[in-house]
Amino acid sequence: MQAIDPKRTFKAGETIMSQGDVGECAYIIEDGQVEILISRPDGSTQQVGTRGPGTIIGEMAIVDDAPRTATVKALKDCKMLEISREDFSMRLKASDPVIQMIAQVILTRYRDTLTRAEILRDSADFPAPEAIELSYSEQSEVMESVKIANEFKAALDNNDLQLYYQPIIDLSTGNVKGFEALMRWHHAEYGFISPGLFIPIAEKSGLIVEASQWALKESCAAIKRIEAACGQIGELYVSVNFSSHDFATSDFVDKASNTIREAGLNPNQLTLEITERLLIQQPDNAKDALQACRDIGVNVAIDDFGTGYSSLSYLYYFPINILKIDQSFVRAMYREDRSLELVKSIIGLGKNMGMSIIAEGVEALEEGRLLKDMGCDSAQGYYFAHPMPEDKLIKALKEWESFSLSA
Repeated sequence: MQAIDPKRTFKAGETIMSQGDVGECAYIIEDGQVEILISRPDGSTQQVGTRGPGTIIGEMAIVDDAPRTATVKALKDCKMLEISREDFSMRLKASDPVIQMIAQVILTRYRDTLTRAEILRDSADFPAPEAIELSYSEQSEVMESVKIANEFKAALDNNDLQLYYQPIIDLSTGNVKGFEALMRWHHAEYGFISPGLFIPIAEKSGLIVEASQWALKESCAAIKRIEAACGQIGELYVSVNFSSHDFATSDFVDKASNTIREAGLNPNQLTLEITERLLIQQPDNAKDALQACRDIGVNVAIDDFGTGYSSLSYLYYFPINILKIDQSFVRAMYREDRSLELVKSIIGLGKNMGMSIIAEGVEALEEGRLLKDMGCDSAQGYYFAHPMPEDKLIKALKEWESFSLSA
């Protein structure tokens, strides 16, 4: 298939877009000049402006799918970069719901101003802007998003969040090596709110940075309490999840180092757990911060390994020393030969690079045995233990009996 060239040229005098037409694209002017013309109700034409290099034309129609509000003609020969409606729609849908709604509302109000101005006069066919704005709000679920973000902030301020800890098991001994700290929110009115709902909203609103710092401090303090209660001083570690927003802050490493020191932990008792998505979003910031963390002895794990697009390059570029095999591959090992071979390959690759391997989502004894036989170091999953609050975790550890994975 031949690629579509996003660059367009128009000769002086050519019509680039016409008032009333469907807008399939917008243009950024690289070179040249255009005039913007509006046809008035009396049949006359009025020039309302000109645009030159670095400006954009036709953007309104690709935002709200409405007809063009003006005709644009080339005053000089023009070179344009095309932005398709499809490309813009994909980018807009991927943005925060608040940004979506504000972009659409601003355009709605501008269109309303145009139709009621002298140049176009009132149009009985143009709906009230209030009605259009309400439809944008309903479509983007922005009200719910803003509400959850505000209530999540209140939950942070009021200490209404809680960490649950899922044990990570040493497959060679069947004993607990450490825990993954997982954020939980029990809303006073709505009850349990899924992390799959509030974590993305916290990331988009920027609240995830504050939440991550809270989780880091709380989990480090919890490890000390758990050690004291179970008599395993210095033997356990905690794995805490971080987002790309965390690595965008300049003092991330200093805060992590201070938290470890204040909690009285050894640096190797903390693992920073990250995803491939984080590495894509903040590659340079992440590399520098992770290397600084590795330099002081903190471990770095890449979560959901194998589900992204550039996993091998990440292992080479970033200072990662732990691979976590995604649970989707673990659960499919007995059903699909390809998943089994993929798990074998990940374990072999990690071992060859001197990394520790953790398998996620183990739900059956047979899965644990197979992973052990393939050389996997550790595992977590419902077969061993569900995530649990600190008090139940301490009770479970005191009563823990080593899992036997021998056939």
